[in-house]
Amino acid sequence: MSVPPLVFGITGASGAPYAVRLLQQLASAQQPVSLIVSSHGLRLLSTETSIGSLEDLRREVGAEAWDGFVTVYSNDDRGAPPASGSALSAGMVVCPCSMGTLSAISVGASRSLIERAADVALKERRKLVLVPRETPLSAIHLANMLRLARAGAVVLPAAPAFYTRPSSVSDMVDFVVARVLDQLGVAHQLGKRWDGAQVRRDERT
Repeated sequence: MSVPPLVFGITGASGAPYAVRLLQQLASAQQPVSLIVSSHGLRLLSTETSIGSLEDLRREVGAEAWDGFVTVYSNDDRGAPPASGSALSAGMVVCPCSMGTLSAISVGASRSLIERAADVALKERRKLVLVPRETPLSAIHLANMLRLARAGAVVLPAAPAFYTRPSSVSDMVDFVVARVLDQLGVAHQLGKRWDGAQVRRDERT
C-alpha cells in the first residue's frame, strides 16, 4: 500500500520559517503531503520570507522533492480529498496556526478546506497538530485550546527552548520543527536530544 498523505495547512499566524522548514523535512523524509495554503498564509510567506508564490515555495523545498511528494489543494475547495474522512491520511498539521483558524476548528466551523480537514482529523481520530504563535494569550484563546486538547488535538505552541544553546535563528526554528515531527511520527536528525549530559558536566565544574 502507498503511504497516505499528511495534510499540511499554512495559515496567517507569524511563523513562516517554521512552515518552510517543516515542509522541507517532510519532503526529505519522502512523506507525501497534501498542502493547503490560505490566502493569509501566502501573504505571511511573502512578509516573513522571500517566498511570494507557491512556485517560490516549490523552489525553496526543492523541485524534485516537491514534485514527488507534495500535492497542492485550494483552501476554497471543500470537495478536495482532505475534506472527506473516507480519504485516508496520516493526520494533519497546521503550522503556523492563526488564532482565527484555531477558533474555527474548535467549534467545527469548516468554512474552508483547512478547517474542514481539521474537523475530519478530529472525527476520524487521526493525529491533529496545531502550531499557534501568539502572545499574550486571552482567556478566549486558552479556552479554545483547551476545547481542542480535550477533543484530541495536540496544541504545540511555537516556543523554542534554550537548553540546547542555539546559536542562530535556524537552530531555534529547528527545535520547534523537531517537536512537530516527533508528534507526527516522522524520523529526523534535527538537533541533539536532551540526555542530561550538560547538567552532569555543570555539576562537575
